[in-house]
Amino acid sequence: MDTGCVELRYADGSMYSVDCTAVENELARNMSERSELDYLIYNDPIGYADLVLNGDLEAYLRNVTDYKPLDS
Repeated sequence: MDTGCVELRYADGSMYSVDCTAVENELARNMSERSELDYLIYNDPIGYADLVLNGDLEAYLRNVTDYKPLDS
């Protein structure tokens, strides 16, 4: 079942659950960034969790997406 979460269980029995929908709503400014987050969730969930817990997810998104806002 897809819960919209990435769950991490450590050897000592502790568990963390990352609410991916909340992360997307907070950080993704466009469909390109949402697509990149979705790709990570399904193809590298450990890398995704590492970025959320230890890294700078905003900097990652700036570096891997080629988003240019439309001129108003």
